[in-house]
Amino acid sequence: MINLVEIPLAILLMNPDGTEMSMMDLFHAGKEIMWPILLLSFVGITVVVERLLFIIRENGTREAQAVEKMLELVEKRDIAGALAIGKKSKDFIARILVYTLNNKEYSMSNAFVRASGQELGRFSQGMATLDTVITAAPMLGLLGTVTGMMKTFGALGGGNLAAASGAITGGVAEALIATAAGLLIAIMALLPFNYLNARTEQAKQEVSDASHALEILVKKSETNAPFAR
Repeated sequence: MINLVEIPLAILLMNPDGTEMSMMDLFHAGKEIMWPILLLSFVGITVVVERLLFIIRENGTREAQAVEKMLELVEKRDIAGALAIGKKSKDFIARILVYTLNNKEYSMSNAFVRASGQELGRFSQGMATLDTVITAAPMLGLLGTVTGMMKTFGALGGGNLAAASGAITGGVAEALIATAAGLLIAIMALLPFNYLNARTEQAKQEVSDASHALEILVKKSETNAPFAR
């Protein structure tokens, strides 16, 4: 009787003619489950590339000096000057401050929350999709493992094991390839996912710091004189 434990892994991942499997051969050996895994990989790559380009663009438009200058002018009660600087800047913190100062007479806190929510929403776009890829890829790999082993044990149940050796090794190979592909995609997506999460948390911290600074400077200005109009 064929002992699956004693089958060398190299034999499972070789073509019938004895040559090593190429990437395309491995894909075909993984059977039908490889198609949704491939689709997940394309989705993950698309999201990662788009998010990294977004982060690069945002890093290139940061103008910390402009934000500091705006806060200095708010402290001096020169709201018009602060707005003039903010409208020229592409910094997302500056955009938040501009919207907040434009609506300070109605509700400064609500204006800041609304503007910051819109800006931070841009940082979190695509994260749910990437999280789904990380979760679903190993699940699909596990499904491939189950279907592959089902085929293997189905072949073992036949009467002629020697004739079914190809189906047996094919089922085991399907299980191994699907599992490896799912885990590989999940691991490769997890690394940029953690980086993007860290960048989003950094943006939240920057927004929070700007909120506290603005609140302090506004309170400080209100104790001295009303805002210039």
